[in-house]
Amino acid sequence: MLAKIVAYLGRGCQGFWESVNCLLVFMLTKWGVGGIIELTVNKPTVTLHKERVKTLAKNVIKLKLDIIFKKTFTENSDLLQSLLMGLLNLPKIDNIVIKNSEILPNGIDGKFVRMDLNLEADGKLINVEMQYGADMNYKDRALLYWSKLYESGSKSGKGYGELQPSISVNIVNHSIFDCKEYHSSFTMMERQRHEILSDKCEIHFFELKKIGKAINVNDKAELWLKLINAETEEELEMLEQTGFEPIQKAARVIRDMSEDTRIREMARAREEAEINERLMLGAARKEGRQEGRQEGRREVLKEVIDNLKNSGMSDDDIKRILKL
Repeated sequence: MLAKIVAYLGRGCQGFWESVNCLLVFMLTKWGVGGIIELTVNKPTVTLHKERVKTLAKNVIKLKLDIIFKKTFTENSDLLQSLLMGLLNLPKIDNIVIKNSEILPNGIDGKFVRMDLNLEADGKLINVEMQYGADMNYKDRALLYWSKLYESGSKSGKGYGELQPSISVNIVNHSIFDCKEYHSSFTMMERQRHEILSDKCEIHFFELKKIGKAINVNDKAELWLKLINAETEEELEMLEQTGFEPIQKAARVIRDMSEDTRIREMARAREEAEINERLMLGAARKEGRQEGRQEGRREVLKEVIDNLKNSGMSDDDIKRILKL
């Protein structure tokens, strides 16, 4: 697979690679050991440097992968309750109902939406998204998802005043805003008077790249984000020492999943698919070739599907991993 990525990146890209070096970080999660392979691409010549391997503490499955995130919090409603209370600074949540994550379009030309977590908590509609890969259009996507969430609360016979408050929670593994704070909260507000149009709109962004290393046991939002960001056993142990029971239970859940060969393979395949598609589409997009983008995506998708089938994975599992 690595050779295929390198071959694609170097193919027909002389103009683009003339002055660009590419650093590819490939995590060897299959064996539970972190390794870093450095590639330099100059002109279209690819040089594989001497592998600099950094032996880390034993790796654990990544909670920030969307399929692992969804599995963890749909199967443990108490953890989901604690997560939302921490992120949204709520004193309590009495009732959570997890709903169908697929919201169908109103018409044939409408946009189909598949959310990571779609739920109702104490009369509020909440959508939680875990975005692992960088997405330059993610703010627009978050706005669309909030609008679909708000619209989903409208039912025949109900007045507009009965529409439910809708909250969009977006946890992203890349930087979006030019600020040092990891939490950005938005609502609809008049520009000059700062008068809020409605208290039924909240869109939150939590940027994992801005989470510091220090642990504040009193900041439950930060504790949860550190757990979501954790990749090693050492990080889990540090968070467990806070004594916060929901975090301790979540750490046990992560360990159990990390020991499950099937779940670990699903996570590895999901991460590999994201990396491969991002590299292929990114290279083609830089060249401005629509045909290349489509060809690259088909090529990657076919190979990933073949690999998953060869490992014995069912068609349903493959569709869930790749979000087909």
